[in-house]
Amino acid sequence: MLTLHRAAVLLPAPADPTAPSITDGAVVVQGDRIAGLGPYGELAAAFPGARTREWDGLLTPGLLNRHGHWLLECAYHPDPREEIGAEPLHGPALDALGPGPDEARWGGSARRGLQRMLAQGVTAVAGPFERPSVRTAVVRSGLLAVPGDGSPGPLDPLAGGSLARAAHGALTVGGRADFAVFAVTVTDIADGSSGAPGDCLATALAGRLLYRRR
Repeated sequence: MLTLHRAAVLLPAPADPTAPSITDGAVVVQGDRIAGLGPYGELAAAFPGARTREWDGLLTPGLLNRHGHWLLECAYHPDPREEIGAEPLHGPALDALGPGPDEARWGGSARRGLQRMLAQGVTAVAGPFERPSVRTAVVRSGLLAVPGDGSPGPLDPLAGGSLARAAHGALTVGGRADFAVFAVTVTDIADGSSGAPGDCLATALAGRLLYRRR
């Protein structure tokens, strides 16, 4: 099935300062691949049978969280039923819980952490992932696992950084349909390359919409 994702602004390659943003742009997805990208009017004419989704924001490549190993194997994401807060616990805060989580609890923690990453537009996460339960959670999530140095860092890849640095690659015809949509206006992204967008509205992995803000 063909799906045409229309956005107020399309920014296919945030890291490339020569790549322009496209006002009223769109990405056409077929299966897990990008079948077309460019101005909405041109793509709507070229793919008349495509189902259309409209997004009032910026459509861009998904983000890379460079601190996946630390966030998923060194920090614990509490289950709401544990009533110990929502923020990841690590170091003394984690030690204060007593005996460390077993493999099953680490797996549950990783799944919750990965869901939080999807809600921030993340489509790739840096390892290494050494715990079996965490490796399984990453594989099942659909996020791309890439090499990393295991350094600590924030859950939000855009915290204190730019979209140009946080974006994972570029959107290209024939490439895997991994992208995110953020709540920004044309004015907010006027230069087409810098600055951090607002809240994540949606995240797609291999063409599948795995997160959508309610």
